[in-house]
Amino acid sequence: MTVIGVAIAVPEPWASQLYDYRLAIGDPTAAGVPSHITLIPPTEVDGDLTEVEEHLAEAARSVAPFTVHLRGTATFRPVSPVVFVGLVEGISQCEQLAEAVRRGPLAVDLHFPYHPHVTIAHHLDDAALDRAFEELAGFDCRFDVTDFHLYVHDEQEGWRSARTFPL
Repeated sequence: MTVIGVAIAVPEPWASQLYDYRLAIGDPTAAGVPSHITLIPPTEVDGDLTEVEEHLAEAARSVAPFTVHLRGTATFRPVSPVVFVGLVEGISQCEQLAEAVRRGPLAVDLHFPYHPHVTIAHHLDDAALDRAFEELAGFDCRFDVTDFHLYVHDEQEGWRSARTFPL
């Protein structure tokens, strides 16, 4: 079995800024996780990714490029110990893209309703989560989404992009 994920990569310079912040605050899940907006959470699939890649290429053709505007922080607490940067633009396009990729060989059940976001703190105590919420409250960036990635998890390297799918 191979563990995959499908996500929109946050581009530089913001990707490194958010990644470095997540490491600095002590998030135990941050190492090896690039800054991203999840479309498909970690999912086990059979080793051959041909069918998955064909499906993702088809899904990519169904959504036009769009703009994402990330601004401010929010949290899933008390349901889940997560603080994130929220989307103020591009939400519906992310939802449409996530719906397109969660069909066929990637028809996965989600534990929570889909809510596009960029995690900045996870599995930390309340004080650290509060700190992340406050310190990145002024975060603001805008970028065009022209593709998404199929990530494969490697025990040593973490998540690495295996293929890019242009919209």
